[in-house]
Amino acid sequence: MPEMNPETPMEAVKINDKTYRIEDNGVRCYLFIGTKQALLVDTGFGQSGNLKELVETLTDKPIKLIISHADPDHIGNIEIFDKVHMHKTEVPYFLTSEKQNIEIVEITEDDKIDIGDRQFEIMHIPGHTTGSIALLDRENRIIVTGDSLSAGPVFMFGEGRDINAYMASMERLDAIKETFDEIYPSHGPSPLYPDHIQKAITAAKKLLADELTPQDPPFPLPAKMYIHDGTGFFY
Repeated sequence: MPEMNPETPMEAVKINDKTYRIEDNGVRCYLFIGTKQALLVDTGFGQSGNLKELVETLTDKPIKLIISHADPDHIGNIEIFDKVHMHKTEVPYFLTSEKQNIEIVEITEDDKIDIGDRQFEIMHIPGHTTGSIALLDRENRIIVTGDSLSAGPVFMFGEGRDINAYMASMERLDAIKETFDEIYPSHGPSPLYPDHIQKAITAAKKLLADELTPQDPPFPLPAKMYIHDGTGFFY
């Protein structure tokens, strides 16, 4: 992970009256406010403030927490919550973090999250991690994709990463791209747009075909950086 500055406070940026992105040293969480509950997606690094206290300044609705996946920069504040939802195949990876003092609720692709006047469909999109998910809000025409889509390189090295599974997941997203107008990623510029999915697929195909030039990453990693058309991978 890139170096972070714990003295830089988290910042809540209003997208609309019912949606916020919470910026935290290069990673972001999303907060969606319904009539019954508020859905918080991911918990950031956890070293630059109390996320729960910040969220409670934005809404008085009960908070439902879900994680897009269990990389360290997405679960940093998680101990201050009582319960977390995650895809059932991500649980083993989450448990390696030793963050045991929280109730885990397993979810699957068949599940939907209704927070009152707003519903999110769970899509299992393995590749970046085994249990990575996307959350599709058809009515508001947005999809939250965690780290699986980014204007910068996606981490695709190490245990649990699978470039072939990633390509298959991106093909699934591409097949439903008419259902959303904006993509909410966890890193880099937000929003992205549906045409970015095809860019990710093309970059992955070129990577597997050995058609991309390896570059040194901008911070120490046991991987090379591969870039194509505004996206790419650490691999």
